[in-house]
Amino acid sequence: MSILIKNGKIITASDEYFADIFIEGETIKAIGQNLEVGTGRVIDASGKLIFPGGIDPHVHLDMPFMGAFSSDDHETGTRAALFGGTTMVIDYAIQSRGGSLHDALETWKGRAHGKAYGDYSFHIAVTDYNDRVKDELKEMIEKEGITSFKTFMAYKGALMIDDLQMIGIMNEVKKYGGLVAVHATNGDMIDYLVNKHKSENKLTPWYHYLSQPEITETEASGRFVDLAFMTDVKSYIVHMTCEGALNKVRDATKRNQKVLVETCPQYLLLDASVYQDGFNSAKWVMSPPIREKKDRETLWAGIDQGLVQTVGTDHCPFMWRDKLKGEHDFTLIPNGAPGLEHRIELMFSEGVKKERISMNKFVEVTSTNVAKIFGLFPQKGTIAVGSDADIVIFDPGEEHTISAKTHHHRCDYSAYEGWKVTGKVKTVLLRGEVAIDDDKVWIEKGYGKFLKRGTPL
Repeated sequence: MSILIKNGKIITASDEYFADIFIEGETIKAIGQNLEVGTGRVIDASGKLIFPGGIDPHVHLDMPFMGAFSSDDHETGTRAALFGGTTMVIDYAIQSRGGSLHDALETWKGRAHGKAYGDYSFHIAVTDYNDRVKDELKEMIEKEGITSFKTFMAYKGALMIDDLQMIGIMNEVKKYGGLVAVHATNGDMIDYLVNKHKSENKLTPWYHYLSQPEITETEASGRFVDLAFMTDVKSYIVHMTCEGALNKVRDATKRNQKVLVETCPQYLLLDASVYQDGFNSAKWVMSPPIREKKDRETLWAGIDQGLVQTVGTDHCPFMWRDKLKGEHDFTLIPNGAPGLEHRIELMFSEGVKKERISMNKFVEVTSTNVAKIFGLFPQKGTIAVGSDADIVIFDPGEEHTISAKTHHHRCDYSAYEGWKVTGKVKTVLLRGEVAIDDDKVWIEKGYGKFLKRGTPL
C-alpha cells in the first residue's frame, strides 16, 4: 500500500521544512508541498515532527554473559526499539575463544532470523585474534557485509586482547576499509582494584563503581587512540563516559587525527549517586560505570562540538533475579541495563527541549551519523527520495513518564523509573509499512531483515 504523509515538519541532520512525503513500496518516492498523488492511505502529521528512524549502534540482545542471558532477544528488543522510534539496531556477534568469526556471525544470525521486528546488522567482537581469524576479516567485510569489529581492552581471560593483537587487527581491517571499535578500559588496573576491594570485604555495588575510576578509561582510550594513529585505521570508541577519555580525543585532533566517539543516555543523564542506594544500585551496574556530573556536561558539550558523533544505548538488560546473583558480591552482578526503547525520547526531551543540542544535531547523533559511520547511508539515516521509508512521526509536546509498568522491554525494572519526558513517538514506519501506531505494533514478527553494510564513510 502506498502512503502519503501530509502537513508535518520534516527534520533531517541538515534541514527543517514543511512538506508531504509519498511512499510506495519500501522507499520514499517523492517529497514536496501539497503533493497530489493517488494513494492507499493518508496520514495527517499536523503539529508533528517527522524525522528518520533511529539506528542504535550498540545493543546486546539474547547475549550470554556472566551466567545469564540478556533478557531481551531480537523479538522483544527490536519491538521495544520500534515503540521508541528506533527502526534498526546493530548488535554484537561475539567470537568465542577458539571459534571463528563465521561461527559467531552464524550464531547471532540464527538468534535473530525470523524473530526481529526491526531491521538489524552486527558488529563482530574479535576476542581471539590469530592467523585463521586474520584470513577471515577480508571475507567478513567484502562478502558478509560486516565492516566493523569490536575489541576489548578489559575482561581478561574472556574478551580482552593485548596491544600486539590490536595492532594486527587494525592493520588487517584497514586493508579493506573497515573500522575497529573498542571497549576502552584498562583491564589490569580494574582487576587490581577489584581484587583489592574483595580482599577488604567491600562487596556492595558502590565498589563496582570504585573499581573502575576515570583513569582506567582515560588511559585505555589514549592508548587506543595512539594505536589507531600508528596504524591509520578508522577508529571508534564505544560507550564513552568521562572527561578524561574525551580529552584524549581532543588531543588527537591536534595532530589531525579523526577518532569517532559514541556515548549513551545513561552517561548523559545519570551520575554516580545511583550507586549509593544499597543493592538496588545493581540496576545500574554496567561497565564502564556511570560517572560524575562534570562528565555529563563534558559529554553534552562533546556532542555539540562534534567530538561525539553517535548516541547508542549499550542495551543489555537482565531480569532482577539475575542481578540478585551478586547480592553479596558485586563481581557476580551481570553488567548491563535496559534503555533501547527510551533513547530517542530522552535525547529529545533532555537534549533538544533543554537547548543542549539542536534538532538537527539530535537527528545526526541518533540516526544519520550512525548510518554514515557504519555503511548504511543513504539507504538509512535520512529522509530523501530513494531512501528506505523508515520514518518517525513525533509529538514534541506530549508529556509522559517512563516506567517498567509501561515499557516494552522484557525487563522487570527500568533504568529511568519515574523520569518525566516531553515528546513522544506516535507513529513509526519501517520500510514503508506502518509498524507502530496508536501504541500498537502492526507488523509481524520476522518483518525485520538483516542488512549487509558498506564500508564506513
